[in-house]
Amino acid sequence: MVSVAEASAIILTHPFIPGIEKVAIINAIGRILAEPIKADRDFPPFHRVSMDGIAIRFEAYAEGKRTFTIEAVQAAGQPKLKLKNPSGCIEVMTGAMLPEDTDTVVRYEDIEIKERQAIVRDNEIIKGQNIHYQGMDAKKDELLISQGMRISSSEVPLLASVGKSDVAVYSGPRIAIISTGDELVAISEQPLPHQIRKSNGYALQSALLELGLASTQFHIIDQKEILKTQLKEILSAHELIILSGGISKGKFDFIPEVLESLGIKKLIHQVSQKPGKPFWFGAADTKTVFALPGNPVSTYMCFYRYIKPWLMKSWGNDSPISTASLANGFSFKPPLTYFLQVQIKNESGKLVAYPLPGGGSGDFANLKEVDGFLELPADKEYFNAQEVFPFIPFRNLF
Repeated sequence: MVSVAEASAIILTHPFIPGIEKVAIINAIGRILAEPIKADRDFPPFHRVSMDGIAIRFEAYAEGKRTFTIEAVQAAGQPKLKLKNPSGCIEVMTGAMLPEDTDTVVRYEDIEIKERQAIVRDNEIIKGQNIHYQGMDAKKDELLISQGMRISSSEVPLLASVGKSDVAVYSGPRIAIISTGDELVAISEQPLPHQIRKSNGYALQSALLELGLASTQFHIIDQKEILKTQLKEILSAHELIILSGGISKGKFDFIPEVLESLGIKKLIHQVSQKPGKPFWFGAADTKTVFALPGNPVSTYMCFYRYIKPWLMKSWGNDSPISTASLANGFSFKPPLTYFLQVQIKNESGKLVAYPLPGGGSGDFANLKEVDGFLELPADKEYFNAQEVFPFIPFRNLF
């Protein structure tokens, strides 16, 4: 058995080699950028008016002039106009080019207009005010978004602004999600008293979709030869295989034996953690296999603690580890790393974790009440309120 830290280290030293594909900008959300994005021109590309009002030469104002004759109107999207009379002004709209020979914008709120005369009422005008200067945000060829960043809605307007209708992103492996167990039936079926509907596969598939990854679900019954035949076929067509169930010490838990017989080298089997102790990980050539315990909470936790970081690392994205402070004291006796289900609240700018442990690793209904797992170390039994621990979120917070 290995520790959580050892398991994580082993997994992260066996990344997959991602490909690169082009996707439409609107389909890039959640994907990992595979190219650096640089400014194709200055941002903004011209001296941009940032307030509706009038553009003047500050020199005239400094000399005591307060009434300016309006020569024209400079609208957004219009070629740049030029001030003809140094003591005149041009009406300007937000987003417009700053007219030539002007250097200051006075807001409409600070002037009065009568018969094409703009009278400045504000006596605290500052030279250069209300102007968004060319190149203030970024210079041409300046790096805007680093390769390896996960694309969110915040990056989309930047991509659009440099003309990236299609963007290069890292592709994922071909993924198979396999549930095992004779007790499982399709979600459309009415289960008998000894059966349950499949849910782990849908949980994993949904979590992968949040990362922009498609996957295919399979189900295999608990018969060794059938497992071997179907797993061999699935392995030949996929690069990442995620199994749920069949890896503990029961008489029908054939997965570890079958995987090794098919050439998948075991790198981890059993981690000193709760939930998810039977966790199995192996690899061979271009194939990577995560075999997760069948209890729903174990499956869910192992995905977010091990598989998601492995994917992000393979894409070159080392996401920072979140932390949260424990709201109440909590005790846990076995010498195992405990992944405590918690509800998170933002209190004065700090993440505070309220324990909601639920009824064990089979109580997936409890997941609807919580936001993630607090990782409590194995070297102590009691955890004090306000102590800070790693937090593994599975929900977007705030």
